[in-house]
Amino acid sequence: MGGFSKERLGRVHDVLAGYVRRGEVPGAIGLLSRGGQQHVEQAGDARPDTIFRISSMTKPVTAVAAMILVEECVPRLDDPVDEFLPELASRQVLTRTDAPLGETVPAARAITLRDLLTFRMGLGQVFGPPGTIPIADALAAIGQGPPSPAAVPAPEEWMRRRSGCAASANCR
Repeated sequence: MGGFSKERLGRVHDVLAGYVRRGEVPGAIGLLSRGGQQHVEQAGDARPDTIFRISSMTKPVTAVAAMILVEECVPRLDDPVDEFLPELASRQVLTRTDAPLGETVPAARAITLRDLLTFRMGLGQVFGPPGTIPIADALAAIGQGPPSPAAVPAPEEWMRRRSGCAASANCR
């Protein structure tokens, strides 16, 4: 076992087995690595060579790549991302959530790498009954409203639609 605790490895097994026992998954594999040693834990029908679908991994992989660059000081966390993502430069923001689309002012500051990595870049969702919040209606009209996984466009198209709408208030 070396660097692994038998008690804690037992917890890993119990957690994985619990998912199988409750019928949430048919099988699960856990891989732990510490100090050059690896431990594989399995439960249910899964084996180490089982092929799994893994989704939503772009964010953590991109975050790790960004942090490697931050360690090398290119870029820094609080640097604006305008140079790398020109679609996010010179942002305009609504004066209030329910403001007409043309009622905007320049953003107080540029979006930074820290903002992107902490999901606070200002492209959140706004919800309200149809016809009550102009930006919500405009975003829904270009396919940027409440989540609909089957209707999500490719990343480049998503950014083109979103930045064109939010940046210039031409969502109409």
